[in-house]
Amino acid sequence: MPESRARLRPLLPLALALPVAAAAALLMDLSYPDVAAWVLAFPATALLLLALIGRRAGGAFLVGAVYGVLFFGLLVSWTSRYLGPIPWAALSILEGLLTAAALILITLAYRWIPRALPQRWARLILLPLVVAALWVGREVFVGSWPYGGFPWARLGMSQAESPLASVTSWVGVSGLSFLMVFFVALVIELVRDRAWRRPSALVAPALVAVALLLTPLFPTMASGSMRIAAVQGNGPSGYFDQRERYSVIQAQTDATEPLYGEDVDLLVWPEGSVDSDPFLSESLARRLSLVSTRIDAPLLANAATERDGLFYNTSMLWTSEGPTGQIHDKRHPVPFGEYVPDRPFFNALAPELIGLLQRDYTPGSNDPIVEVDGVPVGLAICFDVIYDDVITAGVREGAQVLVLQTNNADFRGTDENLQQLAFARMRAMETGRSVVNISTVGTSQIIRPDGSTVSSLDAGKAGALLEDVELRSGLTAGVVLGPWIQQILMWGGVGALAFGWLRARRR
Repeated sequence: MPESRARLRPLLPLALALPVAAAAALLMDLSYPDVAAWVLAFPATALLLLALIGRRAGGAFLVGAVYGVLFFGLLVSWTSRYLGPIPWAALSILEGLLTAAALILITLAYRWIPRALPQRWARLILLPLVVAALWVGREVFVGSWPYGGFPWARLGMSQAESPLASVTSWVGVSGLSFLMVFFVALVIELVRDRAWRRPSALVAPALVAVALLLTPLFPTMASGSMRIAAVQGNGPSGYFDQRERYSVIQAQTDATEPLYGEDVDLLVWPEGSVDSDPFLSESLARRLSLVSTRIDAPLLANAATERDGLFYNTSMLWTSEGPTGQIHDKRHPVPFGEYVPDRPFFNALAPELIGLLQRDYTPGSNDPIVEVDGVPVGLAICFDVIYDDVITAGVREGAQVLVLQTNNADFRGTDENLQQLAFARMRAMETGRSVVNISTVGTSQIIRPDGSTVSSLDAGKAGALLEDVELRSGLTAGVVLGPWIQQILMWGGVGALAFGWLRARRR
């Protein structure tokens, strides 16, 4: 059988490809926290690609569905912590099927590119480039649609504990995903071509491996320090927690008291640290002013607020004299967590669950930044940490430190807080900024720009962090070029696939 025809046949029979895809999902989940065995992302990617190679669209969709549904089911199992299996199953199936649909394009690349360009260089270099670009396109697609998407499972985000993380400071998270998949796809093609017999063929994967392992952090400039206190109150801040009036702010106040008398430039409380809207409650407003007075520093707090009949998830800067007028509203409220899209439709399907969400949060449009004594502080509220546009906007506005406020109370005892903390660490390295990641219930950390931990509070315990946090200025290449790289890869992959289809038809 001619080599070109043999390359169109599946490497694995479908009966074997399906369990291989399941194994890939298991290994990929283990590369994320809690286990965080980052190196497993590489064999996981390899197994998935091997299961896809040579398949037709239907078989590829089936393989992708096994991988996608199982992977998301394992990774976000924490969604069932309080709401039960229905939201978890719905999210896992939806994201899994979207992943399966997008993976069909990778299978088509394995069929069309070798037929369009049968030269060896095209198989060994161009094909892996196209496969890696289509992988990034899949991540962008799943991370942006529907209802704003769910970019929780990007491959690059699995590398928070690895030496590869610094690559994001040059090419962004999508750029790291691309390089990882390119390396794996390149090795697969070299093995299929038996290129190990020619040492010159090993130069390309060696160069990619060196770039991944030895790329230093993009340099940013030190610009002083800010003494930041971050308080984890461990109060009853979950949806179903039993609470008395003002019990959340009381827990935060109690945990803040040991800091009174300390030298503090900024006090940070987490998402949901105030029981209700302090702009509409004089007693809550007085409490915030009192805390700011006793700590002798501005307080960055968070609460659900109402303006013009609309609800927002709002972070606000407060002083002893009251609100400063500096606020930031969460840009990406969580579908089915903070609002219900297409409420009549989903209410008809699951009225008891949908009925739990009585108010819908509106996406914010203001800049994710506040200024404290002339120092710009970038903000991201809870899951907004996974959206590039929020982080990039704050740093481009001049943020010299990032404060990430979150409420993990609905996911106590799960891996969710550790996964989110890993994403915060990636943002520190990508932007070259210190990160203060503060949660209502933990885990909370202050992180250096190189990703190392300054100090930490364990989950489930009340406490406070107080550190001289390094300030930095200057934009990394990951911030400046990352969004462009992402778009070039996404549309370049689609364009290359279209070219391959047209040329393959002509041939």
